[in-house]
Amino acid sequence: MKLKALHPLINFAALVLLVEAVASDHPQQVLPGCNSTCGDIQIPYPFGIGNSTTQDNTPCYMDSKFEVTCESNSELKYGTSIRVLGINPEGQMVLSFFVSSLCSNSNETANQPFLTVPSFTISSTENKFITVGCDGYGYLNSNYEGATYSTGCLTRCYEYDPKMVIGNNTGKCTGLGCCQVDIPPHMKNITIEAFRFPNSTPSEKYNCSYSFIAKQGSYNFSVDHINHLPYETFPMVVNWAVTSESCQKAQTSANYACKNNSECVDMDLDYDGYRCNCSEGFEGNPYLPGGCSDIDECATEYHGCKRKANCNNTFGNYTCFCPEGQIGDGTEEGGCQLEHNENANRIVLPTVLGAGAVFIVLFVMIIFYLINQKRKLTKLKEKFYKQNGGSILEQKLSQRQDSSSSQIAHIFKENELKKATNNFDESLIIGRGGYGTVFKGELEDNIIVAIKKSKTIDESQIEQFINEVDVVSQINHRNVVKLLGCCLETEVPLLVYEFVSNGTLSDFIHTEIGKVNNVSWKTRLKIAAEVAGALSYLHSAASIPIIHRDVKSDNILLDGTNTAKVSDFGASRLVPLDQMEVATMVQGTIGYLDPEYMQTSQLTEKSDVYSFGVVLVELLTGEKPFSFGRAEDRRSLAMHFLSCLKKNNVFEVIQDGMLNEENEQQIKEVAVLAAKCLRLRGEERPSMKEVAMELEGMRLMDKQSWINEDVNVEESHYLLHGSSSSSIYELGDSSKQEDYGYDSLKDHVLIALDDGR
Repeated sequence: MKLKALHPLINFAALVLLVEAVASDHPQQVLPGCNSTCGDIQIPYPFGIGNSTTQDNTPCYMDSKFEVTCESNSELKYGTSIRVLGINPEGQMVLSFFVSSLCSNSNETANQPFLTVPSFTISSTENKFITVGCDGYGYLNSNYEGATYSTGCLTRCYEYDPKMVIGNNTGKCTGLGCCQVDIPPHMKNITIEAFRFPNSTPSEKYNCSYSFIAKQGSYNFSVDHINHLPYETFPMVVNWAVTSESCQKAQTSANYACKNNSECVDMDLDYDGYRCNCSEGFEGNPYLPGGCSDIDECATEYHGCKRKANCNNTFGNYTCFCPEGQIGDGTEEGGCQLEHNENANRIVLPTVLGAGAVFIVLFVMIIFYLINQKRKLTKLKEKFYKQNGGSILEQKLSQRQDSSSSQIAHIFKENELKKATNNFDESLIIGRGGYGTVFKGELEDNIIVAIKKSKTIDESQIEQFINEVDVVSQINHRNVVKLLGCCLETEVPLLVYEFVSNGTLSDFIHTEIGKVNNVSWKTRLKIAAEVAGALSYLHSAASIPIIHRDVKSDNILLDGTNTAKVSDFGASRLVPLDQMEVATMVQGTIGYLDPEYMQTSQLTEKSDVYSFGVVLVELLTGEKPFSFGRAEDRRSLAMHFLSCLKKNNVFEVIQDGMLNEENEQQIKEVAVLAAKCLRLRGEERPSMKEVAMELEGMRLMDKQSWINEDVNVEESHYLLHGSSSSSIYELGDSSKQEDYGYDSLKDHVLIALDDGR
């Protein structure tokens, strides 16, 4: 693959590594007889050119993973096609890595650039993963210790409206035409894949998708790149290690790489394996057979002696001394003094007085500095409080002074929450999400709380944020996590919730915890009914309708009695009473996202219904909503479930050990209900109130009532016992009133759903 255009920062990256790695007066960096450069690029051992050897025919590299080639004496390459831009002896290498591209107007499939060297990891601090295009998305896949991990991002362009993208022509990736994500640590053995959304409408101008890894600062987005990215490669920083072993294990090996006067260094969180450093007082290349050599500190400016003449070099160190007729240690701090006391006093007394005066001046300056810093901090807190809408919230709370104190949001001080979390100690982190980090804390009155520290907030939406805090804090439903208050003295507001002790529904379904506890069908149905009731309350019984926007098993908490509580309103939106839908940026979690919302960006209550349908399928199957570990046609749990339902194979996907004669009919009915929630068109889905009624009815009816009184079996027959031609999309008009055999209970269920407690 030839390079079309070379990004200007590529040469800069190589130059930086060159300057940092090698200076002209450094000791030898390669084996005797081996080339130390290719063009302008230094090649420090353990790296070496593959077709060259030493005088005794030893390869110029340590082993095959450090072999490079020099083409035309000017271009250094790793493997057959990856260009090397620079090598740092301290453990980093810059490669010119390829772009994965896919255009819908060609017959080509996306190329998948890969790098498979187990001891080389992609730097998570130096790189970004980027996708450019419209209606496209990309994945960065990594194989680590036998498991596959992936990250990625997607970008949409609102029906190919160029105005929306041109407005983002600032060189930054913000999600319109270009998106970027951080790269997790330990990504190795990687492949890059670019995709386009299936069934997206082709456009002559916006029909390509590009995905790549780029060194931070090396890529500036342009609208022109959406359909034609002028680069085929970008600089990528790779962390290299000798092997993937730890120092403890490597030091017992015959192939231990650290030579004389060097020490082994275990890599940090972003690396795997070990590398070697020269010991203190030595320099050179720790991998060469001779090891590192002694530094003559006295010949440099780096000794700590008062004078160069008073320095004595030793092996790996140096000592200072005083000339004849003087006493002291000869260092810059201690120095040397005349042996005679009279002369000494003449020198020492003025020095002591001067030092005392300097100390007093410094002490006064420090006191003034601390006072000034405290004033600045107070002003900064006041600024953030005002900026985050504190006065607006105070006004709203003052208007509700007669309300119950438990339904009024409390405004916390920053110091209160710092004390509650031991200054936000990382050991108290109980959750991380797309919108922030959650800490466990204990208030002064011994109340355990969950404190959410968000990542960012849109300053233009502060009033909307305050309205949400005010409204959500008034929600007093037993199946909704209670918002206790907030702190507005920080740059990004902190939210304080009640603490729920027993983990998430996802933990119970998908982890070893769930397998050990073997959550019964009765418990799963109870959880489903409680969650549906909570969402129904948010949609229709709250003072202002609330769309949750991120319904998933990770956002459903369980207390000690397995009572479900809906949490994480980080993406929720308030809906005006006279408005049925809201236009928003597409947000959510892959596997749960409403396909109609993804296409139209119109958020409705039915978007929550779809996501809840996926949760129902999780409860039925015990499977995750999306997984690259499954076959391609089964990656999306919802699509696989509907396919099995259509083929009359629904019981094949029910979790092992859950189905029995007593609950068979009930599981059928829940499967039908899940299919209704997963209809592609939102208007054909039931409301959350209808869903909650059906689930609560199932809990209240005994098995015999279901068998004898179910009068609406036609739809179940089509899905579960019909001919092979029946379809999940033939469920009928959801706007019609349906009867599932518990009419006499409807009033009772409705009262329960409308009641916050």
